[in-house]
Amino acid sequence: MTSVVFVHGTGVRAKSYEKSFARVMSGLGRVRADVQVARCFWGEEHGAALGLGGASLPVRTKNRGVGGDGALDEDDPLAVWALLEVDPLAELREFVQAAQDGGEETGFAPGRVDPWETVADTVRGLTLAGTGQTGGGLPRLVADLAPHLDEAAGRVADEISGSLGGSSPADGIEPIAARAVYALAVQLAEGPYGDDEPLAVDGADRDALVGALTDQLGGTDRGGFVAGAAKGVAVRALNAYLSPLSSLAHTFRGGITKGSVPASGDILRYQVRGAGVRAAIRAAVRDAVEAGDGPVVLLAHSLGGIACVDLLAEPDPPAGVELLVTVGSQAPFLYELDALTALRRDEPLPAAFPRWINVYDERDLLGFVGEKVFPGRVTDLRVNTRQPFPRAHTSYFAHQRLYDLLAPELPK
Repeated sequence: MTSVVFVHGTGVRAKSYEKSFARVMSGLGRVRADVQVARCFWGEEHGAALGLGGASLPVRTKNRGVGGDGALDEDDPLAVWALLEVDPLAELREFVQAAQDGGEETGFAPGRVDPWETVADTVRGLTLAGTGQTGGGLPRLVADLAPHLDEAAGRVADEISGSLGGSSPADGIEPIAARAVYALAVQLAEGPYGDDEPLAVDGADRDALVGALTDQLGGTDRGGFVAGAAKGVAVRALNAYLSPLSSLAHTFRGGITKGSVPASGDILRYQVRGAGVRAAIRAAVRDAVEAGDGPVVLLAHSLGGIACVDLLAEPDPPAGVELLVTVGSQAPFLYELDALTALRRDEPLPAAFPRWINVYDERDLLGFVGEKVFPGRVTDLRVNTRQPFPRAHTSYFAHQRLYDLLAPELPK
């Protein structure tokens, strides 16, 4: 039986590995029930940690903030999601303000229910029941977000209720409220300062869930982003937030840095600490390969892909690996930099190196292509998770199309 050994990437610890492993099990099981998925989890034992409790972090002084700069294209459909990653309520606030500035005052009338309160009440009644029955990755997304929906909906409803006494809600508030609820639920599910690996979500599943919430709110703009009063609101708001956020990053640097240590620290330890850490991670991969029964496929994400390329380029690679699949990996980039530890830039891949498929998303800034780096030895497969970076880097295994592409490539 073919064994697919799942090798995780940087920053992954036990809880997030199990989530990713379950996604891989489900995805491959749907398209190739004949393969066995095996674990290769190295992060807990060989990953990085702040050994002195963060003693290296500077204490922020009052005037330490540094201004930011930059702009996003208003026509970019990911601009709204980039904004909501930063502040889930920002688009809603901007839209409400635009509606109030441009609408007619309704005033107070005895016995009249304020239309903003009607919208808020509908938001409070949102449910995920029945929204995860379409297959793919949607049921898992619903399971991840369901415990947080009531709190997210309540906060969005409170934001809408704060508009009481103004003009009537403008057309198009429903999808904006739905996006705010979704973005808040994701933020709540991930916890403060990224205590867990970012939630892996495919853009199609995100859009389906937001569409279902929009339907419950009575909206009609399921597929797009509203025009008119809200056009460009998200982009303008995000650009306005960039400078303050750079200061906030300094304010919360301790929590942010500690949250990012597993991701950045694992890479530094692998590249800098020398043979000990690299050998330990490669040994974990070798053990998982040798435990397989039949042809072995290495399915490796990010830093895991670098480790697998290094291992397979060694003079004595483990036997039985018929296919290497790197996903969102930096191995071709490091080779071009002459930074791979087992293979210098002027050296070709060994003749015995297995067939290599390299999966990337154009929006993943940590994913690279390999066909031009290793001509004739690598096949690049592009996927589109429809997510902005950095979530694009962590959402590959929630993307059902990935498994459809891999199914015919796996050995029988």
